[in-house]
Amino acid sequence: MACLECEAPTISFAVPAECREYTPEAASGVEFCTRCLTLEPVDSSAGRSDDQVDFSRISDSFPAHPERAIPLALALGLCQSLATNRSAIESLLREVERAGTDPLLVMDRLGRDPSIEPAFDLERRTHQIEQLLY
Repeated sequence: MACLECEAPTISFAVPAECREYTPEAASGVEFCTRCLTLEPVDSSAGRSDDQVDFSRISDSFPAHPERAIPLALALGLCQSLATNRSAIESLLREVERAGTDPLLVMDRLGRDPSIEPAFDLERRTHQIEQLLY
């Protein structure tokens, strides 16, 4: 599928029940843009199982394991409005940390990836999130 914002390829995945409150419209599945990092809700019955999702299509820096990649993707998708989504972003990034990945390091690497053109200022958001978390 193509992103509604930038027409880049997207990846679709089912959202675990414990993370659905953080998705647009409490969706059971999302399309995540591999370029602008936006989220769009979708019907998860059409999506792939978590084991089949190739998160490396986003970037080599992006975690490959779903327990790390899904909360990180959801948090990035919410970064357009840090004020509105602050607690959700914080919860999701803490989940990424518990799963063994440094979300700020990934965000820093994504900011230097020339194929990534976020719909928000990733460098600024990374700095703001670092202040929130630490």
